[in-house]
Amino acid sequence: MRDSLILTDTDTTTGFVSQDSQKIDQAKKRPPYKHYIRAVNSLKTLKEFTRVPNLHKNRVRRAKKSSFIIKSNSFRVIKGTKHNLLLDRLKWVYSSSANLSGEPFDRGYAESVADIVIFEPDIRASNPSKIYRLNGRNIKKVR
Repeated sequence: MRDSLILTDTDTTTGFVSQDSQKIDQAKKRPPYKHYIRAVNSLKTLKEFTRVPNLHKNRVRRAKKSSFIIKSNSFRVIKGTKHNLLLDRLKWVYSSSANLSGEPFDRGYAESVADIVIFEPDIRASNPSKIYRLNGRNIKKVR
């Protein structure tokens, strides 16, 4: 399951998740040098990958449907959603919308390339998370 490409409802949209970013690259037909957001199940898991500057710890702790970039690490802490049923088993996954790069969501295509399909009947394409770049003193909205 760790190396599988999973199609599932995330906290923001229907997306591809995997611990192998190359699986998502292949499904989206996206260049491999682009980074993905790492969805983590807790602040404890986040500490394994990056250190959040003290000034921004409360912002990250309280954020909903928001992603953050610190240096070259991008992440979103997900809590209190159905998506946590999967995340609590895997601890972290790379996450991306379930569509070809630059194209609208196509359910048939997404299901055809996924190794595992987990979703509710209301599979959807909706607004992505907000993204903020954090450093020791500043915050900048990216998307």
